[in-house]
Amino acid sequence: MYKQETIKPYGHEGEKTKQVEAMFDNIAPTYDQLNHRLSWNIDRGWRKKAIKALAPYKPQMMLDIATGTGDFAILAAQMLHPKKLIGADISEGMMAVGRQKVEQLGLADVISFEREDCLALSYADESFDAVTAAFGIRNFQNLEQGLSEMCRVLRKGGHLSIAELTTPVAFPMKQLFHVYSHTVLPLYGRLISHDKSAYSYLTATIEAFPQGELMVDILQKVGFSKASFRRLTFGICTLYFAQK
Repeated sequence: MYKQETIKPYGHEGEKTKQVEAMFDNIAPTYDQLNHRLSWNIDRGWRKKAIKALAPYKPQMMLDIATGTGDFAILAAQMLHPKKLIGADISEGMMAVGRQKVEQLGLADVISFEREDCLALSYADESFDAVTAAFGIRNFQNLEQGLSEMCRVLRKGGHLSIAELTTPVAFPMKQLFHVYSHTVLPLYGRLISHDKSAYSYLTATIEAFPQGELMVDILQKVGFSKASFRRLTFGICTLYFAQK
């Protein structure tokens, strides 16, 4: 068990998955606004880099895990032009926001949203050319099981691209990020989202999540033949890229 798996948004009682679903349903209306403001819009660039890594392979069937409000799915559709892209999530509240954005952008013929338990996906083995995830795998109740499912539904030779928040490793960004994530982030998040726990939970899971070489080892352990990582913005975000 990894440390972040034991961290829950609303205390120790109840399953993490259920609490995470409730949390994201609660913050869905303000999620996009907070994401962009709290990262100074740098999160847009992180997503673009994660998607560009897939461009040489021209994936036609794509799955975006923990899709939330669909930002990553939408950008992937615009940049890669797949035939079909499914955004999967446990939060209907988040996906409702995503569906509205997709309709407004005229992408409903490419992008669909489906409620899925990311630890037990309903899709057949080797269904997708590429699987993506942005800022969501920290919320898995069982990290290895979730990554194993992502590997299972990916075709042989297919690719996984993940963007995940991490803690910087070098001075002074490590110290500055610690102060920011323990003061500004939870306070501003609480004021805008009206959820007292969500953004404190965010900080706790970022700090507890395995990163860098350890995460690469986990990806290889669950079945990926190749895996690598790249730190962005002094390590605030890390991109993981793997091939089945």
